[in-house]
Amino acid sequence: MAEEVLVFEPFPPQIQPSSQKIPVLVHNGKPVAESLVILEYIDETWKNHPILPKDPYQRANTRFWAKFIDEKCLPAILKACWGEDQKEREKAAEELSKLLQFLENELKGKRFFGGETIGLVDIAANMIGYWLGIFEEASGVSELLTSEKFPKLFNWANEFVSVSAIKESLPPRDKHVAYMRKRFGMVNASK
Repeated sequence: MAEEVLVFEPFPPQIQPSSQKIPVLVHNGKPVAESLVILEYIDETWKNHPILPKDPYQRANTRFWAKFIDEKCLPAILKACWGEDQKEREKAAEELSKLLQFLENELKGKRFFGGETIGLVDIAANMIGYWLGIFEEASGVSELLTSEKFPKLFNWANEFVSVSAIKESLPPRDKHVAYMRKRFGMVNASK
């Protein structure tokens, strides 16, 4: 019996942006594409719960770290889990370890990257806090984020996903593991 794991509905042409990127936020009938752009749009549109700091320097620093996660960490995670061969996966895992060390240092004992409340960097780092574990389980690769190597980042990830607003909005882990296995396969069948 086949089970449909996840179904992604295509957007109508009038809503799907020309970039063909996901995710897309449709607000008042207008599409806004790309994760970080959407987050800044949300911050500017709904001002009662800011996710970016008010100070211009801190805003710039926040954007830097969010972009760092999106442009450096995400590709390294994907290659470490589903690289072409073992050598590429090992090289990507080494690179990811260096990148995660920067984030480990940036936490500086804070609860979240911006301090006591969740902000833009934390939301961007959801890729590490929630999705990395799914990718590890789905691919059979492990030990990318451990409490021994990255105690602050590991604790941050647990704290982040245990916040009720985050926990309630996360998709079911088991369905995403199954989807990722189906889409990309396991590189380490012994897991």
